[in-house]
Amino acid sequence: MIRDITIGQYYPAKSPVHKLDPRVKIVSTLLYLISLFLFRSIPGYLIATIFLFGCIKLSKVPVKYILKGLKPIFILLLITILFNLFLTTGGRTLVHIWMFRVTEEGLRTAVYMAIRLIYLIMGASLMTFTTTPTALTDAIESLLRPLNHLHVPVHEIAMMMSIALRFIPILLEETDKIMKAQIARGADLDSGNIIQKAKAMIPILVPLFVSAFRRANDLAMAMESRCYRGGEGRTKMKPLVYSSQDIRAYVIVIVYMVVAVGAGRFLPFHIWIF
Repeated sequence: MIRDITIGQYYPAKSPVHKLDPRVKIVSTLLYLISLFLFRSIPGYLIATIFLFGCIKLSKVPVKYILKGLKPIFILLLITILFNLFLTTGGRTLVHIWMFRVTEEGLRTAVYMAIRLIYLIMGASLMTFTTTPTALTDAIESLLRPLNHLHVPVHEIAMMMSIALRFIPILLEETDKIMKAQIARGADLDSGNIIQKAKAMIPILVPLFVSAFRRANDLAMAMESRCYRGGEGRTKMKPLVYSSQDIRAYVIVIVYMVVAVGAGRFLPFHIWIF
Protein backbone atom coordinates (compact mmCIF):
# COMPACT_ATOMS: atom_id res chain seq x y z
CA MET A 1 0.00 0.00 0.00
CA ILE A 2 2.85 2.40 0.82
CA ARG A 3 4.35 2.00 -2.65
CA ASP A 4 1.00 2.68 -4.30
CA ILE A 5 0.92 6.32 -3.14
CA THR A 6 1.93 8.41 -6.14
CA ILE A 7 1.60 11.94 -4.73
CA GLY A 8 4.77 13.95 -5.26
CA GLN A 9 6.27 11.50 -7.77
CA TYR A 10 7.53 12.64 -11.17
CA TYR A 11 7.60 10.51 -14.31
CA PRO A 12 10.28 11.81 -16.74
CA ALA A 13 9.29 11.72 -20.40
CA LYS A 14 9.46 13.84 -23.53
CA SER A 15 5.86 14.76 -24.25
CA PRO A 16 3.84 17.87 -25.11
CA VAL A 17 2.31 17.82 -21.62
CA HIS A 18 5.72 17.76 -19.91
CA LYS A 19 6.83 20.75 -21.96
CA LEU A 20 3.87 22.93 -20.96
CA ASP A 21 4.33 25.78 -18.51
CA PRO A 22 3.55 24.49 -14.99
CA ARG A 23 1.10 27.36 -14.49
CA VAL A 24 -0.90 26.05 -17.45
CA LYS A 25 -1.01 22.58 -15.94
CA ILE A 26 -2.12 23.83 -12.51
CA VAL A 27 -4.87 26.06 -13.91
CA SER A 28 -6.02 23.40 -16.39
CA THR A 29 -6.17 20.76 -13.65
CA LEU A 30 -8.23 23.06 -11.41
CA LEU A 31 -10.64 23.84 -14.26
CA TYR A 32 -10.97 20.14 -15.07
CA LEU A 33 -11.71 19.25 -11.45
CA ILE A 34 -14.26 22.07 -11.20
CA SER A 35 -15.96 20.91 -14.40
CA LEU A 36 -16.59 17.47 -12.86
CA PHE A 37 -18.97 19.07 -10.34
CA LEU A 38 -20.84 21.25 -12.85
CA PHE A 39 -22.82 18.50 -14.58
CA ARG A 40 -24.60 15.26 -13.79
CA SER A 41 -25.24 13.51 -17.07
CA ILE A 42 -23.70 10.90 -19.36
CA PRO A 43 -22.63 13.31 -22.16
CA GLY A 44 -20.69 15.50 -19.73
CA TYR A 45 -18.81 12.59 -18.17
CA LEU A 46 -18.20 11.05 -21.60
CA ILE A 47 -16.50 14.25 -22.78
CA ALA A 48 -14.55 14.47 -19.49
CA THR A 49 -13.37 10.86 -19.99
CA ILE A 50 -12.22 11.53 -23.55
CA PHE A 51 -10.39 14.68 -22.47
CA LEU A 52 -8.68 12.97 -19.51
CA PHE A 53 -7.48 9.90 -21.39
CA GLY A 54 -6.44 12.07 -24.32
CA CYS A 55 -4.19 14.06 -21.96
CA ILE A 56 -2.81 10.83 -20.48
CA LYS A 57 -2.03 9.58 -24.00
CA LEU A 58 -0.24 12.83 -24.86
CA SER A 59 1.73 12.78 -21.60
CA LYS A 60 3.24 9.34 -22.37
CA VAL A 61 2.70 8.37 -18.73
CA PRO A 62 1.62 4.70 -18.54
CA VAL A 63 -2.00 4.32 -17.52
CA LYS A 64 -0.99 1.78 -14.87
CA TYR A 65 0.93 4.51 -13.04
CA ILE A 66 -2.16 6.72 -13.04
CA LEU A 67 -4.42 3.89 -11.87
CA LYS A 68 -1.88 2.92 -9.21
CA GLY A 69 -2.75 6.10 -7.32
CA LEU A 70 -6.34 4.88 -6.90
CA LYS A 71 -5.41 1.96 -4.63
CA PRO A 72 -4.79 4.02 -1.45
CA ILE A 73 -8.24 5.69 -1.72
CA PHE A 74 -10.16 2.46 -2.32
CA ILE A 75 -11.57 2.38 1.21
CA LEU A 76 -12.52 6.08 1.05
CA LEU A 77 -14.13 5.50 -2.33
CA LEU A 78 -16.09 2.51 -1.02
CA ILE A 79 -17.32 4.43 2.05
CA THR A 80 -18.38 7.37 -0.12
CA ILE A 81 -20.33 5.09 -2.46
CA LEU A 82 -22.10 3.28 0.41
CA PHE A 83 -23.03 6.52 2.20
CA ASN A 84 -24.50 8.04 -0.96
CA LEU A 85 -26.17 4.76 -1.92
CA PHE A 86 -28.03 4.20 1.35
CA LEU A 87 -28.47 7.71 2.77
CA THR A 88 -29.68 9.55 -0.34
CA THR A 89 -33.43 9.43 -0.79
CA GLY A 90 -35.57 10.32 -3.77
CA GLY A 91 -37.14 8.55 -6.70
CA ARG A 92 -38.39 4.99 -6.91
CA THR A 93 -37.14 2.41 -4.41
CA LEU A 94 -35.00 -0.23 -6.13
CA VAL A 95 -33.92 -2.43 -3.22
CA HIS A 96 -35.26 -2.54 0.34
CA ILE A 97 -33.57 -4.93 2.79
CA TRP A 98 -34.31 -4.43 6.51
CA MET A 99 -33.38 -0.80 7.29
CA PHE A 100 -31.38 -0.28 4.10
CA ARG A 101 -33.09 1.29 1.13
CA VAL A 102 -31.57 1.93 -2.31
CA THR A 103 -33.39 4.51 -4.39
CA GLU A 104 -32.91 5.75 -7.93
CA GLU A 105 -31.50 9.06 -6.69
CA GLY A 106 -29.15 7.25 -4.29
CA LEU A 107 -27.78 4.97 -7.00
CA ARG A 108 -27.36 7.89 -9.41
CA THR A 109 -25.57 10.03 -6.80
CA ALA A 110 -23.29 7.14 -5.75
CA VAL A 111 -22.20 6.42 -9.34
CA TYR A 112 -21.56 10.08 -10.16
CA MET A 113 -19.64 10.68 -6.92
CA ALA A 114 -17.46 7.62 -7.57
CA ILE A 115 -16.65 8.87 -11.08
CA ARG A 116 -15.81 12.32 -9.72
CA LEU A 117 -13.44 10.98 -7.07
CA ILE A 118 -11.69 8.64 -9.52
CA TYR A 119 -11.23 11.35 -12.15
CA LEU A 120 -10.15 13.85 -9.48
CA ILE A 121 -7.32 11.58 -8.34
CA MET A 122 -6.34 10.70 -11.91
CA GLY A 123 -6.24 14.35 -12.99
CA ALA A 124 -4.18 15.43 -9.96
CA SER A 125 -1.82 12.47 -10.43
CA LEU A 126 -1.30 13.37 -14.07
CA MET A 127 -0.26 16.90 -13.07
CA THR A 128 2.30 15.69 -10.51
CA PHE A 129 3.63 12.98 -12.85
CA THR A 130 4.35 15.56 -15.56
CA THR A 131 5.65 18.42 -13.38
CA THR A 132 8.72 18.50 -11.14
CA PRO A 133 8.29 19.75 -7.55
CA THR A 134 10.53 22.74 -8.32
CA ALA A 135 8.39 23.74 -11.31
CA LEU A 136 5.23 23.33 -9.21
CA THR A 137 6.68 25.63 -6.56
CA ASP A 138 7.61 28.30 -9.09
CA ALA A 139 4.17 28.07 -10.69
CA ILE A 140 2.31 28.36 -7.38
CA GLU A 141 4.44 31.34 -6.40
CA SER A 142 3.79 33.01 -9.76
CA LEU A 143 0.02 32.41 -9.62
CA LEU A 144 -0.24 33.72 -6.04
CA ARG A 145 2.05 36.71 -6.62
CA PRO A 146 -0.84 39.25 -6.60
CA LEU A 147 -1.38 38.35 -2.93
CA ASN A 148 1.98 39.97 -2.13
CA HIS A 149 0.15 43.30 -2.22
CA LEU A 150 -1.92 42.02 0.73
CA HIS A 151 1.30 41.14 2.60
CA VAL A 152 0.72 37.40 2.19
CA PRO A 153 4.06 35.49 2.33
CA VAL A 154 3.59 33.87 -1.06
CA HIS A 155 7.19 32.69 -1.48
CA GLU A 156 7.26 31.08 1.95
CA ILE A 157 3.96 29.30 1.30
CA ALA A 158 5.24 27.98 -2.04
CA MET A 159 8.51 26.89 -0.41
CA MET A 160 6.63 24.97 2.29
CA MET A 161 4.49 23.22 -0.33
CA SER A 162 7.61 22.31 -2.31
CA ILE A 163 9.33 20.89 0.76
CA ALA A 164 6.19 18.91 1.66
CA LEU A 165 5.98 17.44 -1.86
CA ARG A 166 9.65 16.46 -1.75
CA PHE A 167 9.29 14.90 1.71
CA ILE A 168 6.27 12.73 0.82
CA PRO A 169 8.12 10.09 -1.29
CA ILE A 170 11.14 10.24 1.06
CA LEU A 171 9.02 9.56 4.17
CA LEU A 172 7.05 6.84 2.37
CA GLU A 173 10.27 5.09 1.44
CA GLU A 174 11.52 5.50 5.03
CA THR A 175 8.26 4.04 6.37
CA ASP A 176 8.56 1.04 4.06
CA LYS A 177 12.12 0.37 5.24
CA ILE A 178 11.16 0.67 8.92
CA MET A 179 8.18 -1.68 8.47
CA LYS A 180 10.35 -4.29 6.75
CA ALA A 181 12.98 -3.97 9.48
CA GLN A 182 10.38 -4.45 12.22
CA ILE A 183 8.84 -7.45 10.43
CA ALA A 184 12.31 -8.98 10.08
CA ARG A 185 12.65 -8.63 13.87
CA GLY A 186 9.42 -10.56 14.40
CA ALA A 187 6.88 -7.74 14.65
CA ASP A 188 3.30 -8.68 13.72
CA LEU A 189 1.62 -5.70 12.02
CA ASP A 190 -1.40 -7.39 10.44
CA SER A 191 -3.10 -9.62 13.02
CA GLY A 192 -5.16 -8.57 16.04
CA ASN A 193 -7.93 -6.06 16.61
CA ILE A 194 -7.77 -2.31 16.00
CA ILE A 195 -6.17 -1.55 19.39
CA GLN A 196 -3.49 -4.21 18.91
CA LYS A 197 -2.74 -2.92 15.41
CA ALA A 198 -2.47 0.62 16.77
CA LYS A 199 0.00 -0.53 19.43
CA ALA A 200 1.98 -2.40 16.77
CA MET A 201 2.41 0.87 14.87
CA ILE A 202 4.28 2.55 17.75
CA PRO A 203 7.66 0.89 16.87
CA ILE A 204 7.18 2.32 13.36
CA LEU A 205 5.98 5.82 14.21
CA VAL A 206 8.71 6.58 16.77
CA PRO A 207 11.72 6.02 14.45
CA LEU A 208 9.77 7.64 11.58
CA PHE A 209 9.24 10.84 13.60
CA VAL A 210 12.89 10.81 14.68
CA SER A 211 13.99 10.44 11.07
CA ALA A 212 11.62 13.20 9.90
CA PHE A 213 12.87 15.65 12.54
CA ARG A 214 16.48 14.79 11.71
CA ARG A 215 15.89 15.40 8.01
CA ALA A 216 14.08 18.67 8.75
CA ASN A 217 16.95 19.83 10.95
CA ASP A 218 19.51 18.96 8.27
CA LEU A 219 17.47 20.85 5.68
CA ALA A 220 17.17 23.91 7.94
CA MET A 221 20.93 23.94 8.56
CA ALA A 222 21.62 23.57 4.82
CA MET A 223 19.29 26.47 3.97
CA GLU A 224 20.79 28.65 6.69
CA SER A 225 24.37 27.88 5.61
CA ARG A 226 23.42 29.03 2.10
CA CYS A 227 22.13 32.35 3.54
CA TYR A 228 18.49 31.71 2.70
CA ARG A 229 16.45 34.68 3.93
CA GLY A 230 13.14 34.34 2.10
CA GLY A 231 11.98 35.29 -1.36
CA GLU A 232 12.79 39.00 -1.42
CA GLY A 233 15.37 39.80 -4.10
CA ARG A 234 15.70 36.18 -5.26
CA THR A 235 15.91 35.44 -8.98
CA LYS A 236 15.05 32.30 -10.96
CA MET A 237 17.52 30.22 -12.90
CA LYS A 238 14.66 29.22 -15.24
CA PRO A 239 12.05 32.03 -15.31
CA LEU A 240 8.54 31.02 -16.36
CA VAL A 241 7.59 32.41 -19.78
CA TYR A 242 4.43 31.58 -21.70
CA SER A 243 4.88 30.17 -25.20
CA SER A 244 2.51 29.65 -28.11
CA GLN A 245 1.82 26.04 -27.09
CA ASP A 246 0.76 27.26 -23.63
CA ILE A 247 -1.76 29.64 -25.20
CA ARG A 248 -3.09 26.79 -27.34
CA ALA A 249 -3.41 24.63 -24.22
CA TYR A 250 -5.46 27.35 -22.51
CA VAL A 251 -7.73 27.57 -25.55
CA ILE A 252 -8.23 23.78 -25.61
CA VAL A 253 -9.14 23.72 -21.91
CA ILE A 254 -11.60 26.60 -22.32
CA VAL A 255 -13.22 24.84 -25.31
CA TYR A 256 -13.43 21.64 -23.22
CA MET A 257 -15.12 23.53 -20.36
CA VAL A 258 -17.71 25.08 -22.68
CA VAL A 259 -18.47 21.82 -24.52
CA ALA A 260 -18.47 19.58 -21.42
CA VAL A 261 -20.60 21.86 -19.25
CA GLY A 262 -22.94 22.66 -22.15
CA ALA A 263 -23.40 19.00 -23.09
CA GLY A 264 -23.62 17.91 -19.47
CA ARG A 265 -26.34 20.40 -18.62
CA PHE A 266 -28.38 20.88 -21.78
CA LEU A 267 -27.97 17.78 -23.98
CA PRO A 268 -31.02 15.56 -23.42
CA PHE A 269 -29.55 12.07 -23.23
CA HIS A 270 -30.69 9.58 -20.59
CA ILE A 271 -30.24 5.85 -19.95
CA TRP A 272 -32.52 4.47 -17.23
CA ILE A 273 -31.91 6.56 -14.07
CA PHE A 274 -28.86 8.32 -15.55
